[in-house]
Amino acid sequence: QIQLVESGGGLVQAGDSLRLSCAASERTFSNYAMDWFRQAPGKEREFVAAISRGGGRTSYADSVKGRFTISRDNPKNTVYLQMNSLQPEDTAVYYCATTRAIGVPPLYWGQGTQVTVSS
Repeated sequence: QIQLVESGGGLVQAGDSLRLSCAASERTFSNYAMDWFRQAPGKEREFVAAISRGGGRTSYADSVKGRFTISRDNPKNTVYLQMNSLQPEDTAVYYCATTRAIGVPPLYWGQGTQVTVSS
């Protein structure tokens, strides 16, 4: 079973940027599309972004489109989420997950990393 470890979260001010990383334990990382989800306090987990196995196709939630960018480095078994123009409503625990393809329910999840945006 592939293991995923997120990092890069923290406390920032509105308008700041953060880059999240998700490192996978296996070389089969390139066999998976990858997702980022987030869960704010008292809310359900929601989709943020996805990237295809080769990185040539991406998908974003409307709420982050134009501000967040998902990318991956397959030789490093890592997927990234660059988050710009952060807003307090972006405050959540962010999770990466593997999936068979964009739009397919995730298979494996990381433990999450907290992002807090102050106004």
